[in-house]
Order: sequence, then structure tokens, then C-alpha cells
Amino acid sequence: MTETGKQATVDSPAADLTEELHESAKAGQHAAGQALRKFRDAVDDAIPESVQPLRDKIVQAALDLADDLVSAQYKFHRSLLNTADRALTKSDADR
Repeated sequence: MTETGKQATVDSPAADLTEELHESAKAGQHAAGQALRKFRDAVDDAIPESVQPLRDKIVQAALDLADDLVSAQYKFHRSLLNTADRALTKSDADR
């Protein structure tokens, strides 16, 4: 049998959970980006260009908020993965 250079993937609860969390994180980042674009458009419509510094400050605050939210989501997912990994490892050891 020859080696193709690709490793066989093992379907396991941990691998499935990792993939689900990865997809959830991507969806969260996409949603945050869409929300920021929508917010920026609302600010552009509501605040005249004559007060551009105020518009910039409001949009920057929204960007900072979105960054904090995505970071919190990422930390939550990592914590969830670590907890699940410990639980699954303990479960495997009990077998």
C-alpha cells in the first residue's frame, strides 16, 4: 500500500464539535461584518458629512465593539472546545 501524503480523517465527537464551532465562528464573523456595514450605512444616512469627525468616531466605536464581540465569541468557543476535549478524554479513559 502506498502513502498518498494525506492523512485519513477520523470521525469523532471531538472532531465533529471542532468543525461545528469553526463554522459557528465563521458565521459569527460574517454576521458581525454585515452588522457593521449596516450600521455604517445608517450613520452615513443619519449624520451629515459636515460632521465627519463625529461620524468617524461613532463608526470606530462600532468597529471596536464588533472586534470585542468576535474576540469574546472566539474565547468562548476555545473554552467550550477545551471543556469538551477534557470530557471526551475522560470518557475515553473510562472505557
